[in-house]
Parts: sequence; structure tokens; C-alpha cells
Amino acid sequence: MKKFRKSRSGMIGLCFLIVEALSVALLPAIFHMDPVSSDVQAGFLAAPSAAHLLGTDGAARDLLARTLCGGRVSLLVGVAAPFISVTLGLPLGLAAGYYRGPAETIIMRACDVFMSFPSILLSLILVSVIGPSLGALIGVIGVMGWTSVAKLVYASVLSIREKEYIDSAVSIGRTDFEILRREILPGVSSPVLVALSLRAGSAILQESGLSFLGAGIRPPQASWGGIIYAAQDLSVLTRMPWVWAPSGILIVLTIVAFHFVGEGLRDALDPKMKL
Repeated sequence: MKKFRKSRSGMIGLCFLIVEALSVALLPAIFHMDPVSSDVQAGFLAAPSAAHLLGTDGAARDLLARTLCGGRVSLLVGVAAPFISVTLGLPLGLAAGYYRGPAETIIMRACDVFMSFPSILLSLILVSVIGPSLGALIGVIGVMGWTSVAKLVYASVLSIREKEYIDSAVSIGRTDFEILRREILPGVSSPVLVALSLRAGSAILQESGLSFLGAGIRPPQASWGGIIYAAQDLSVLTRMPWVWAPSGILIVLTIVAFHFVGEGLRDALDPKMKL
């Protein structure tokens, strides 16, 4: 991955994500931060101070602790949900592109039907049916992303299956499974890897949106979207930016960082970029 290391934006995004992941994983434990307990003496919606560096929320809970612990939720969703999307979309895209015929028609039409529904509306319905929890959010967001992965893999397989080395593999008697595993899968791994990083940013945005709409992580558990959801009051939005601004800024920076990593991977793995 020497070419990726030469990508300034890709390395900046990767370093930011590493520092962020270490911060949300270690700092609450090191400094014994409690995102749930209330400090009534500090006051409700208290301004930043030495005791509470980011102030307190409407329940007098430390916002720095809640922001860090909320980052765990968002990053977990950003990592786990895309893997579910790839787990579902990769084999379906391979089958549709390689076998064509009925498999192609059924899978691609299923993609079209699935994508015809507004994703946020369908996500709200699914979360409401399953029940709001971290596992439900990861599952729903992961399932919602399978269509884009399937179409990406399908398009890549269509171009690869026409190559001469595929005909050679067929002529020497290799099975379909061997051809898919040895010849086609390595060819689609690069765009799928790039799609994983880009899907991570989208997953974090979806989780934040669902939490903001009240269908995500339930209090007292923290999430970035939930913190912003709790600050919907106009006076809080206009006069107390310390309540919602840190979480909002981190959402934006994290999504941008994942996109930087995706662009760096694309430049490093795309054969056209090596010419």
C-alpha cells in the first residue's frame, strides 16, 4: 500500500480515525468518565468548566463523557454495518454478474425495488418493528446498504467475465466456484474495499439521523445523534452550542475522514490511476 501512504488526504483521514478510535475506547476508562450519572450540583445545561470540560446536558450528565462514549456507538456502526452490506451484496452481485439469466433478472430487479423506497423511511419502519437497540441499528443500516454493493460487484463482474483468462479457466475444466474464487473475486476486491470505507461514513450519518429522529439509541445510552436530538429546544440550539456542537462537528469530521480514506484507497487500487 505504498501508493496509499503517498495520499496526503488518505493518511490524514486514517490518522484521524485511529486517534478518534483510541480516544473513545480508552479515555473514558482511563479518566473514569461516567456518561450516565448526573451532577446536580454542577447544574443542568451548565456551561463548560474545569469539572465538565464540555458542560452538562439537560439531565446534568457530563457531555465530554457522553460524547466520547457516543463515539463508540457511531464508530461501531460505521465499521460493522458496511460488513453486513458486503456480506449480503457481494455473493448476490457475483451470482448476478457471472450466471446472468434468471439470477441476474431476479437479483437486479430486487435491487431496483429495494432502492425505490426512501431509505430513511424504510429504516424507521424496520427499527420500529425490531425495536431500537444498537444491534438493530447495525442490522438495519447494514441491510439497507446491500443494494449498492451488489450493483457495484455486478458491474465489475460483467467486465471481468469477458476477459480471456476466464475463457481459459473454463476450457481447462475449472468449476464455477473455483473461477469465482480465484479469478473474479480478486478483481472485485478493490472496489469493494473502497466501498467499505465510503459506506462507513454513510452508516454513521444514517445512525445519527435515526437517533436524531428518536428511533436510535435510547437514553441514557449515549450516541452522537442522540445528543443532538436532546438539544432540539430553540434556546439550547441558539444559546448553548456546547450541548450539540461537539457531537455535530465530530460526525462531520468522521464522515470526511472515512471519505478521505476511501479516496486514498481508490487512487491506490484503481488500475487506471497507476497509468
